Amino acid sequence: MRLSCRTLDKLPANVGRPAYDPSKVKASILHLGLGAFHRAHQAMYTDAVLASGDLRWGICGAGVISADMKNALTPQGGLYTLCARGAGTRDLRVIGSITEILGGAEDAPLVLERMADPGICIVSITVTEKGYYLDPASGEINLAATPIQSDLAHPEQPTTILGLIVRGLELRRQRGIPPFTVMSCDNLPANGKLARRAVIGFAGALDKDLAQWIADKVAFPCTMVDRITPATTEQDRVEIAGIIGMEDAWPVVTEAFSQWVIEDHFTMGRPDWNIGGAIFSHEIERWENMKLRCLNGAHSTLAYLGQLFERDTVASAMQFELISDVVDELWVEIREVLDAPQGVDTGEYVESLKERFLNPNLRHLTAQIASDGSQKLPQRLLAPLRDRLARQVPSPAIALALAAWMHFVVKTAYTRQKLNDPLAEVLLRTASCSAKAQEIVTSLLGLDQIFGRDLCQNPELAAAIEEKFLWLHREKGINPFIEA
Repeated sequence: MRLSCRTLDKLPANVGRPAYDPSKVKASILHLGLGAFHRAHQAMYTDAVLASGDLRWGICGAGVISADMKNALTPQGGLYTLCARGAGTRDLRVIGSITEILGGAEDAPLVLERMADPGICIVSITVTEKGYYLDPASGEINLAATPIQSDLAHPEQPTTILGLIVRGLELRRQRGIPPFTVMSCDNLPANGKLARRAVIGFAGALDKDLAQWIADKVAFPCTMVDRITPATTEQDRVEIAGIIGMEDAWPVVTEAFSQWVIEDHFTMGRPDWNIGGAIFSHEIERWENMKLRCLNGAHSTLAYLGQLFERDTVASAMQFELISDVVDELWVEIREVLDAPQGVDTGEYVESLKERFLNPNLRHLTAQIASDGSQKLPQRLLAPLRDRLARQVPSPAIALALAAWMHFVVKTAYTRQKLNDPLAEVLLRTASCSAKAQEIVTSLLGLDQIFGRDLCQNPELAAAIEEKFLWLHREKGINPFIEA
């Protein structure tokens, strides 16, 4: 038996279900990047809005690259099980806010058709940092990227999110339809501003008048999103099927904690997401920085050290004293230069993060977090590093985190494993240019695509990272093939 609208009444009493008829929901949101995080987060908040009786705000979800989600959930009518695991708790509910699922290149024309529909008020995005094609150092769009070049050459057949959004907005302008809001839900500082820069940058390369229309008419609210959501495993599928008594092709497993802070700036209205617990705030940048630096910065540090010391999950990495000590020191350095939201006790916030990281029931893989380091380091670790450099205070924990990333890249290069990073080719070539520790650190730090011109020309920083790099090598035996 498969989860669907026809089988909802057969769910066990302890499994929640939509408090509305999913067949009566109208889609007013189109979401690009229909993955686990969106379904654990925005779709859950939207489900609460629908449960309140406002059925105008369903979601049409689109997988930009793959049709896997479409193939898995379309037979279920978009329904899926959301399992929230605490340290000693487990809560299951079926989410019904996704009314339609598109996916793969073959559905791109349908995605554009939905974008041009006057009923679509919001186009939201979770495609990770690399989906914006922004240069990590400058924050500007990389118009030379091959997928962007392809979309610029064939703007009516886009494959990137930027090409899709700009083409969708162009169709609305041609037809006299007000523009939708573009809402980024990715882990980027000032994500709405960066999305605006990327979209307008792409549009400007096509049509200056269109770019100006977008600049004048389209809202790009910033958001801060927070919910640790690992990739679904086969074990998760089997466990959840046993609990709900039926098959769910793609459930989502997440932590109990969830937070969403939103800048209230929308062109065609929005759902009352505060019903589900979202916060509308004018301090969005402070919320973003606190989360990106304290949570994501610590996550990246845990991930690289975890990969070096064979700790495959966040919880197991946190149980290793060397790693937990580094993370504690990192939090001290970050908090010293953190401009937190009003009323937030950063000490309590860090303690809550520690509790979340130690959750044994959430298998958040360090390998998953370690991906795309070139895109993540600038906002997670380099931003607080620059703040500390401006105050002329040392940053040994951040230096160690960066040294761990360098060792991770070197290890990947020498073991000939795949590096999941947009700059993988450059990183692997640079990391294997020499066996000498000093030359490796200097070469990787010299990648201005990541570190900019300022950090790579800072001899004190280079010396601090080299010291930590050598400590990991000499004292802890990391990468024994390196020459000290």
